[in-house]
Amino acid sequence: MVEQFIGTWKMISSDNFDDYMKAIGVGFATRQVGNRTKPNLIVTVDDDGIVCLKSQSTFKTTEIKFKLNEPFDEMTADDRKTRTVVTLENGKLVQKQSWDGKETNIEREITDGKLVAKCTMGDVIAVRTYVKEA
Repeated sequence: MVEQFIGTWKMISSDNFDDYMKAIGVGFATRQVGNRTKPNLIVTVDDDGIVCLKSQSTFKTTEIKFKLNEPFDEMTADDRKTRTVVTLENGKLVQKQSWDGKETNIEREITDGKLVAKCTMGDVIAVRTYVKEA
């Protein structure tokens, strides 16, 4: 289940993220900050099965709380209002964001002890990799 994702994850690499941000419509100034920011990802689950994904950096901290398979309204770090649903598919945490007739997916999975987040918008894919902090 979600347990393998629980913990504090520190970003160690980010590939093609600028193109991904462009594809979802993020403006130049916000992209400049987004490219320089190396957020920690903190994943927790409470006793009621509510998952919390917190992205924490010196620039901005965002947090979403959700139950798997239940759609919710999300305000993203770049100020998009999306209808989001997170599912668990083949061990991957899959976040689908829909807004203004568009859709993007963020697939998170554990590979070789690292958390790998694959962000997809159309044919643009960014990969962000995190290691677990002790």
